[in-house]
Amino acid sequence: MAKTENGRPSVDMGSIRTLNSSHIEDESSLGSDSEINGFTSERQADRYGFIGGAQQYSEDSAQDVPPEVLRQREVKWLDMLSHWDKWMIKRFNKVRLRCQKGIPPALRGRAWLYLSGGKVKREQNQGKFQELDSQPGDPKWLDVIEKDLHRQFPFHEMFVSRGGHGQQDLFRVLKAYTLYRPDEGYCQAQAPIAAVLLMHMPAEDAFWGLVQICEKYLPGYYSPGLEAIQLDGEILFALLRRVSALAFRHLEKHKIDPILYMTEWFMCAFSRTLPWASVLRVWDMFLCDGVKIIFRVGLVLLKCTLGTREKLKTCQGLYETMELLRAIDPRYMQEGFLVREILEVPVTARDIEKEHHTQIKRWKKNRGELNFKPAPRMHGARIIMQAEPPRRQDLRQNPTIVLEVPEPPQKLNKGKEERKSKKKKSTKKPTAIEEIPNPYPLPTDPPPQFLNPPPQPRQKLKRTPITSRARLLQTFLLPKNLLSSNPHKALAAQSRIHTCSCKSCIAVCARLHLFITRQDLGIQCLNAQVATVYHRVIDAFVPDV
Repeated sequence: MAKTENGRPSVDMGSIRTLNSSHIEDESSLGSDSEINGFTSERQADRYGFIGGAQQYSEDSAQDVPPEVLRQREVKWLDMLSHWDKWMIKRFNKVRLRCQKGIPPALRGRAWLYLSGGKVKREQNQGKFQELDSQPGDPKWLDVIEKDLHRQFPFHEMFVSRGGHGQQDLFRVLKAYTLYRPDEGYCQAQAPIAAVLLMHMPAEDAFWGLVQICEKYLPGYYSPGLEAIQLDGEILFALLRRVSALAFRHLEKHKIDPILYMTEWFMCAFSRTLPWASVLRVWDMFLCDGVKIIFRVGLVLLKCTLGTREKLKTCQGLYETMELLRAIDPRYMQEGFLVREILEVPVTARDIEKEHHTQIKRWKKNRGELNFKPAPRMHGARIIMQAEPPRRQDLRQNPTIVLEVPEPPQKLNKGKEERKSKKKKSTKKPTAIEEIPNPYPLPTDPPPQFLNPPPQPRQKLKRTPITSRARLLQTFLLPKNLLSSNPHKALAAQSRIHTCSCKSCIAVCARLHLFITRQDLGIQCLNAQVATVYHRVIDAFVPDV
């Protein structure tokens, strides 16, 4: 017989994981090989790597950023990442504002790793992932993980092929986490989280990003019993009364438990619900400000779907309401609209913590003590950084492209015997015999040539300074045919000669996935000759900043 709690029938705790996993299996069945292999060669991937599916890019669901604005943001983010600790301590509000505007795609993976604290975690645990990756793993978790690999974003080019590099890295990350946290093991909702991270960073970075999300941002979400997600469901339902009283009364009237509609939203961080452009924007803010962004997204979707009487006329019961929440109108999930609504929701981290303590008291009164007590939740990147202060070397970025210069061959030391033999064989060079000119030359004889001519006064050579722009271009620029045929190769070749540390050059090189290091060639790059030339090389194929 079903128990009642707060006027609603309570959901069996043991069936939550089964309910969530069955829902994921139903939605992911579209990704079978028989349906995908028929069009992978015909369709082209969009800007995010999707070749089909509901999360593919469309002009209606995303808003484009002008290239000049995007390049300005890249310069700002490169400056922040180079001095990350100072920005997080002194100017965190500016970091939050730039996360709300959207992280540039070229730097999103690196920024996510810094925001979540995964960069510091990786540096403090050097070789840990390789150690876990080399271990065989628990067979009971390996079988479940292998069954879930083809269900994660089956329309993305990284995971479209069975046994491809994407699925292999996903298996490595999830297996390593089961060994890192054997008490939690594996939950099916962790696979989409790890897959999103793998789309933006290598396997080792994705592993530490997953560790930070499971331990700092969403602690207890993936533990046995899933008690943390049930508590957050009650918190969401209580906050809904403040945001949309009409939607709250409708759900309370039909006794719809929050666990029925918010489990996949929260456990997968909306990665399987929203269009991909909106997913990326939500994750940018989520990794910066913490779980309050997830609550705000859920409140916005509930308010927009059930917030008016006209909309409630179409759902007169539990079944109709659940169908409406599973098929949300795309207008409410559009990137620009959703971000604006999220920023306007009056819910703070303090409100969530206050309601969390209230729900824990109610839980203990009705159900007793919690079986699993996770670590305290940390609301945002700044609190995570304050809890685990990084060292300066932990935030140092290693170059992504390293040019190996071959060392000159070393001359072998010759033995004493060879030196002695050479000394014996060496003979003195014969001295040249001076020719004496004829004191009585004939008229037909050429004029005498002296062996040692008389010294002549030296002429001072004038050094013409290279000052004109045309002379600079002629001296340092590469051939025009190389610039026009392959600008990427030209920039890489130019970077071997000299590099520029100007912000505009660094931004362009980051956009071309090149990591520029400062080389000491005796010329300082402070808007001097080399800097001017380097800007000119970039201008040959990229607009000015």
